[in-house]
Amino acid sequence: MKIFADGILRDKVVLVTGGGTGIGRGIALGMAAYGAHLVLASRNLDHLQTVAQEAAAQGIRALPVRADIRQPDQVEALVQAALDTFERVDILVNNAAGSFLAAARKLTPKGWNTVIDTTLNGTFYCSRAVGVHMIEQGGGKIINITATLHFKGSPGLLAPTAAKAGVEALTKTLALEWAKFHILVNAIAPGPVYTPGSESNVWSNQAFHDMVKRGVPLGRFGTAEDIANMAIYLASPAGDYITGATMVVDGGEWLKKGME
Repeated sequence: MKIFADGILRDKVVLVTGGGTGIGRGIALGMAAYGAHLVLASRNLDHLQTVAQEAAAQGIRALPVRADIRQPDQVEALVQAALDTFERVDILVNNAAGSFLAAARKLTPKGWNTVIDTTLNGTFYCSRAVGVHMIEQGGGKIINITATLHFKGSPGLLAPTAAKAGVEALTKTLALEWAKFHILVNAIAPGPVYTPGSESNVWSNQAFHDMVKRGVPLGRFGTAEDIANMAIYLASPAGDYITGATMVVDGGEWLKKGME
């Protein structure tokens, strides 16, 4: 169901990391529904090609690129591929992230670095590489997908919590540094989101599933479309006076946590 005016993103070029599954897929296809062309990045090319085919069925051009955002040289190649194909990138969505449960005392340096490299370093590498070209083209928008984890602390999720907090700090600082270049930088902090991938891992424990759901005042899990709608809003002209903000999309979960 469309909630914005048709064509609100017509011919904009959107680069989405982790664009083959889950929230990234939802954001990519959501923006395509409003006319945006896509550059899709992931380490799994098969997933990206499936999304590209779905976009093509809507008359949208989509470029799938296999890239590991933990590697700066691969990020540079990704951005160059986008420029070679579309000549510009109007919107960057830093969605790719790493996460797993582990008690802090059992978290290894390898586990820590795996999450930090993807979530925080990858966001920086992509923002820097795209930002240079946005400065040259006269502006653009960067949307970082964070979380509500760091608002209060999340035991068992030390690395993702620290990484997402870092992304939020990066968001605010880049918003200040790049405002003079007409680059708007914002974040979206999703609450519990239900996707096919999360069904088989995060929400497969029924007791945990029910406990989390009870903590959401609206009484349901979020969907990829819920997050996509906020991303579309920020990417559209409706978001042209918003920068440095974190938009919480969590069904009120954070408010309830604040009362505990």
